Amino acid sequence: MNSLTPFPGTGGANEVVAFQRAELNIILSLYGRMVAAGEWRDYGISTLRDVAIFSVFRRTTEHPLYCIEKRPKLRSKQGEYAVIGMEGQILKRGHDLKTVLRVLERKLIRAVE
Repeated sequence: MNSLTPFPGTGGANEVVAFQRAELNIILSLYGRMVAAGEWRDYGISTLRDVAIFSVFRRTTEHPLYCIEKRPKLRSKQGEYAVIGMEGQILKRGHDLKTVLRVLERKLIRAVE
């Protein structure tokens, strides 16, 4: 399955990037653990033409703590997945989603200790 999915109702004219089911399962698994640890409370998903973004929040009225991005155009370069911090800094980028999300897993270990 392609990482570019036609936006509903457009007949494929305008394609947007979206997370696939397997990718969402990986992200939501981490999200559930972070919610259980009291670190995260809400999330939002954006599907745009060049990027899909999973944003996590401590409170819904704040800016996102982290954004998990998927940019298929960067697949052959530095990797299509990235974790972006609150200040806009790239915390980790790579080709494998699980590997990229490890930067957030370390924060979960610290939160539980």
